[in-house]
Amino acid sequence: MARPRPVALLFDLDGTLVDTAPDLARATNALRDHHGLPALPYPLIRGQVSNGGSALVTLALGLEKEAEGHDEARRFLLEAYGQAVAEESRVFPPLDRLLDEWAASERRWGIVTNKPRAYAEPLVRALGLRPGALLCADDLPVKKPDPEPLHEAARRLGATPIDCWYIGDHLRDMQAARAAGMAAVAVGYGYIEKGDDYRRWPADLWFDTAEALVEALREG
Repeated sequence: MARPRPVALLFDLDGTLVDTAPDLARATNALRDHHGLPALPYPLIRGQVSNGGSALVTLALGLEKEAEGHDEARRFLLEAYGQAVAEESRVFPPLDRLLDEWAASERRWGIVTNKPRAYAEPLVRALGLRPGALLCADDLPVKKPDPEPLHEAARRLGATPIDCWYIGDHLRDMQAARAAGMAAVAVGYGYIEKGDDYRRWPADLWFDTAEALVEALREG
C-alpha cells in the first residue's frame, strides 16, 4: 500500500459500503409507473444512484432540477424509497466481515454520506451497522465535497485527519478527502457512471473490488 494502515476508516455509504441500488431502483421505477412509464433497466439506474434523488428524478422523467414538477416527483420517489430502505440493500462483501473484525479489535470507523439522515439512519440500523460516527447531508450546513463533514467525523472518532482513510465511489469523495487531509481511496465497484474512469480521480489509492480493498487493509 502507498500509505500505512489507517487508524480510522471513513466510508461513503451508497455504492461504497452498502449496495443500496436495488432499493433505489425500485423507488425510481415506482415513480415511472406512477407516470405510466415502463421500468428502466437496473444498470442504467445504478449508474446514477450516487448522484442523489434529483438525478434519479431527471433520469426517470427527464425533469431537470429547476423544472416544474421536479420537486413533487422527488418527494414521491423519496417517499417510495423511505418505505423500505433496506429491503434488498446489503453491505458489500467482504466489508461486512472486515467491520466485524474491526469492531472486535475496538478499531474506529465511521460513515460520511450525502444521504439525508431520514434515510441513512434507518438503513444503517436495519443492517446492524454500528459506526462510531455517522455524518449525513443535513447534519451540517455543508456537505461533500466540502471537507467539514469528514473533519467532524474524525473528531467524533478521536482521530486526526492524517490517520484516516476516506473511501468512496465518486469524484466528490476524493475531492473531500484531499481537502480534509485524509488518504483518498477510490473504489471501482460502486455506482460509477458509464464513461467515467475512476482511476483518473485525484486519489491516493484505487481498488477495483471490495475484496482487494479488504485484502489491503488486512495486510497493512
